[in-house]
Amino acid sequence: MLHVVYEATTDLTAGRIVEITETRGWVTIKLRAGTLAHDYLTPLNDALGRFVGQCSWFQIWRGQIISAASPDSPLSVRYVADPDVDLRTSVQIREHRGVVRLHVSPGLPAELLARAVNPAIERFLAGGQWFQFWQGEIVTMGAPGTAAA
Repeated sequence: MLHVVYEATTDLTAGRIVEITETRGWVTIKLRAGTLAHDYLTPLNDALGRFVGQCSWFQIWRGQIISAASPDSPLSVRYVADPDVDLRTSVQIREHRGVVRLHVSPGLPAELLARAVNPAIERFLAGGQWFQFWQGEIVTMGAPGTAAA
């Protein structure tokens, strides 16, 4: 199974606003607690760009496998401050070929982002269009402990 989990915490390296760690089937994205979207969006987008650029996660789009190295549509994941997203909704995920945009309310605190985005990403990944290449193994959204042959 694949998991991407956001956490608002003070348990970050001094001076850091965002830290991303990855293991088999699991990505943890830590955001500095007490920050607002205007504080964390740029460092989050920078960290996501480096993370996706490692080419360990892939999108399946209409039968094509898309990675950060895809020449015609490289995979990118970015957050966008969007005044049309209110605090009750908090986040809207939009996906196209090679592009995932997460639109968030501009004043969204890190704590609310984590609370809102975790179930949204769980539903997003359940769509089965994503896989992780982990140490030579393809990890999918199949049953826990399964991988593609």
